[in-house]
Amino acid sequence: MAFPVSESVKRMRPSATLAAAAIAADLKSQGADVIDLSIGEPDFDTPQHIKNYAIEALQHGITKYTPTTGLKSLQKAIIGFYEREFGVSFAANQVMATSGGKQAIFNAVLTLVNRDDEVLIHQPYWVSFPEIVNFTGAKIVEIETEETGFVLTAEQVKVAITDKTKLIIINSPGNPSGRVIPADEFRKIVEVCAEHNVYVVSDECYLKFVYPPAEVFSTASLPKELQEYVCIAGTFSKTLAMTGWRVGYTIANPEWTRGMAKLQSHSTSHPTSFAQEGCAMALENWSETNAALNRMLAEYTRRREFLIPALNEIGLPCEMPEGAFYAFPNVRRCFNERIKTSADFADLLLKEAHIVTTNGAGFGVEGFIRLSYA
Repeated sequence: MAFPVSESVKRMRPSATLAAAAIAADLKSQGADVIDLSIGEPDFDTPQHIKNYAIEALQHGITKYTPTTGLKSLQKAIIGFYEREFGVSFAANQVMATSGGKQAIFNAVLTLVNRDDEVLIHQPYWVSFPEIVNFTGAKIVEIETEETGFVLTAEQVKVAITDKTKLIIINSPGNPSGRVIPADEFRKIVEVCAEHNVYVVSDECYLKFVYPPAEVFSTASLPKELQEYVCIAGTFSKTLAMTGWRVGYTIANPEWTRGMAKLQSHSTSHPTSFAQEGCAMALENWSETNAALNRMLAEYTRRREFLIPALNEIGLPCEMPEGAFYAFPNVRRCFNERIKTSADFADLLLKEAHIVTTNGAGFGVEGFIRLSYA
């Protein structure tokens, strides 16, 4: 007898990036010499001073339940970070800790979206965006951006909005493209959304991973009247090589935050208490943390400056990423009787060279593959 999986889960597809990572792990367990370019996980260890903060928190008994919205020390540290970096102030009732950036986005979407709504997602997108929307039963409207070099524009958003549009999910710096939406254009996008009463989830998990001359931008710096429409989804996972710690956060208007807290109170309750404290101290002692971040960014810069020209040299056109740590080369010129899709191309790399990548179809764009240089 077939197991009666719910319709909500049936609508979702497994994560393409985690599936590729599982293949890499299986090959390694068999003794294969694997070049794993699949998962977006830094190969750096968490900076030692942050680990020390979490160890101290354990030793001081920070091992109990916390409020659903997180430790006050973490809320305060997040508020302080945005005040230092972007000159804006948030209230504690706007800030909530989550179990990673993925739960932050899941909470934000499920709290807002109904079955009859439409949600805009720009291509190429992170693989979880459409699946989170699929869980709600809402309609996904994809915005093609290849003609603008994978950079979303306000005009594209304006054209896509209908009277059923409730939300848009935006990721900049983007996964998998590494493209960065310029600050002026991002503001125009949010202005268009506010004009049509459309809300924005701004996935800022690669916030600090930006390569000059591109500039770091957060929707936190937008005017207050626009911030009312925005939920910032942030995480410590990528920026500080803390993927396994599972600590993220949201910043949104108080009503949106209350709804997300209600939802989370019946799922994970809150992130791990001592991990929260480690993150709080990492932000409080920002000079040491920022030095560690800059060392990682310098290495990603070195890798980027090797990889992108090398891809172009061998005939795989690839734009120079302005942020994050991904290359997204076009492999269409390699298509033939044997290789008809980007999945075929990725399979060939895997079988014949033990190179693990993620095919672009999982990100909504056929004919590309994603390479992580993290």
